[in-house]
Amino acid sequence: MAETERSEQRRLRPAPLLFEPAEAASDPEHFFDLESMEDPQELLARSTELALAFRAATDRAVEFQAVAAAQLADPQRFDRLTAGDIAERAEWTEDYARKMIEFGRDLLRNGGRPGDE
Repeated sequence: MAETERSEQRRLRPAPLLFEPAEAASDPEHFFDLESMEDPQELLARSTELALAFRAATDRAVEFQAVAAAQLADPQRFDRLTAGDIAERAEWTEDYARKMIEFGRDLLRNGGRPGDE
């Protein structure tokens, strides 16, 4: 990835997710205090911010899954796992596991672990 693309990605990253106190998280109606917002503009802004943050977190987690799958399937490991083994552990189909292994190999070839900038 070109340096300008990386800096553009860093600049466009959404606000980090903040963890909620345990008592708030235990209330099924409570979600990052959105239910208490009365101003629709504020609600739209904060809920959009959260949606973007969750998407970014999902993308990053999937990259880490792919890297882990590629490392577990590495033929140089004496304890290497097959695509079937990885699929079973991650609750994926074997075909999806093969795709994730390849994606992880691509990530490793092109710059290391996800988030390394």
